[in-house]
Amino acid sequence: MKSTVRKAVVPVAGLGTRLFPASHAVKKELFPVVGPDGVARALVHYHLLELEAAGFEEICIIVQPGEEKTIRAYVEGPDDAYLRRLEKYPVLHDEALRMRRLASRLSFAVQHTQEGYGHAVYQSRGFVEGEPFLLCLGDHLFRGAPVSPYAELARSWSRSGGRSVSAVNRITPAQLKGYGTIAGARRADDARLIDVSLIIEKPAIDVARERLRVDGLGTDEFLGWFGMHLLAPSIFDVLEKMIRDDVRDNGEFQLTRAQELQRQTEGYLALEMQAARRFDFGTPTDFVEALRDFARAD
Repeated sequence: MKSTVRKAVVPVAGLGTRLFPASHAVKKELFPVVGPDGVARALVHYHLLELEAAGFEEICIIVQPGEEKTIRAYVEGPDDAYLRRLEKYPVLHDEALRMRRLASRLSFAVQHTQEGYGHAVYQSRGFVEGEPFLLCLGDHLFRGAPVSPYAELARSWSRSGGRSVSAVNRITPAQLKGYGTIAGARRADDARLIDVSLIIEKPAIDVARERLRVDGLGTDEFLGWFGMHLLAPSIFDVLEKMIRDDVRDNGEFQLTRAQELQRQTEGYLALEMQAARRFDFGTPTDFVEALRDFARAD
């Protein structure tokens, strides 16, 4: 078993329908987001910075056909002539040089048809090459202190026994419709680490109350996907079988179903995120709120 996690996957192959028509002009993961340092970067840029800081050596971005050139051109940054113009802005000049370094870590995988999140993830199988990997939603950003959630989840691999580990956080009944949700038992030696006994995608409230319980939560508190998963490479075998057998939910190949099937055969863990924050840029309302909140240093 690999002792460390070197690879990360960021899917950005969605159509961005909820942010149309802006997403028709500019891919939503390239929308500008201002960080606490006052620098305006593309949304996906923050993933690359966090992953580099967390020690990931290789990063794969899953794209639609034809998008690789656009995203690579962004990450590689400006040409030398423009770089010289940036010399009078030292912070931005340094940012441009760092972008060039980030570009050397990048690979791309292409999702040729829109057939669900699980289908998108499956396209990165050749990149992963049998190693554990970190998967994070492309239209969310994550922040934690003093430890990055990217690094914290990656470190959980050493305690997982080779099993997948998903980051989870507490959600309300109203949020159940948007997240995969778990049942399980907390570890005696680390209450944040949970042995998962069931995973259900977007459960109804009555189902969640009856079947998706985790000790230590209130009556109407649940643990749902945070947006980051540390996946054992066997997830690709599960996805391959689902695709071969045409096992779909609502017409798509869903990652959550693959995770539940993986749990049934080899077990599954979850890590409760308590200090880390998630910023959702997926809808116009969420985008406006996330822009405001992400720009704050706290």
